[in-house]
Amino acid sequence: MSLADDMAREVLAAFDERRQIRSIVAEDQGLSLNQAYRVTAAVRRMREARGARVVGRKIGFTNTTIWDEYAVHAPIWGYVYDITLHRLTDCRGSFDLSGVVEPRIEPEIVFGLCRSPEPDMDERSLLSCIEWVAHGFEVVQSLFPGWRFTAADTVAAFGLHGALLIGPPTAVMPATIESWHEWLASFRITLSRDGIEADRGRAENVLGRGPLAALQHLVEVLARDPESPPLAPGEVITTGTLTRALPISAGETWSTRFEGLPLPGVEVVFA
Repeated sequence: MSLADDMAREVLAAFDERRQIRSIVAEDQGLSLNQAYRVTAAVRRMREARGARVVGRKIGFTNTTIWDEYAVHAPIWGYVYDITLHRLTDCRGSFDLSGVVEPRIEPEIVFGLCRSPEPDMDERSLLSCIEWVAHGFEVVQSLFPGWRFTAADTVAAFGLHGALLIGPPTAVMPATIESWHEWLASFRITLSRDGIEADRGRAENVLGRGPLAALQHLVEVLARDPESPPLAPGEVITTGTLTRALPISAGETWSTRFEGLPLPGVEVVFA
């Protein structure tokens, strides 16, 4: 049995038992980021053996304003599964936090792919691969106490992914590609807790250019990694938090509002 398999079993057991663990890198000082992605692949195999199905990817740490806070200074990615994807009805919904540890909330832009993006595509060309755009919350979690970890830890532990709550999709039509390119590079968002503003974000928080830059980054990373599958039509890609990742608790209601983007905000009650 490989080291990646051993680590995958460890993080899956921690997830199943809703408990936290020591830094994987602290346990094995030789764990590199590339090796951590082999753990990601092993976790995928184990989850699929349980019946879960991959439906997309999440891109984390694309918000450059929070890099110093977490001592992670480049994006990472992980898988989204059918068991972690939840679609909101009429922009509203609820979510039970009992299945995640130290949860935080991340308002994000989500893309639905209709074509496989190529690594040499610019942002406008990438838009031709996007069938729809939506807004949602990613509920992230930390298997490591106090949100203290290394980049390799985050990759091995599901990319910190807990759940993805998606609002209604808005279609990207050929005639609107130029408009979407402008909107996705310049919008603003307000995140509120129980009706009180908690944080604000902007498109350029995501790698300096907006959510399309995150998608472009992921396509290029996967092209250099023959052991990870490229993006495929039908996948859902969530592009990283637009604000700080804030702690959430049962009983709270979180909502968003956009300026400069034709997407509705969402509202979720956490239990």
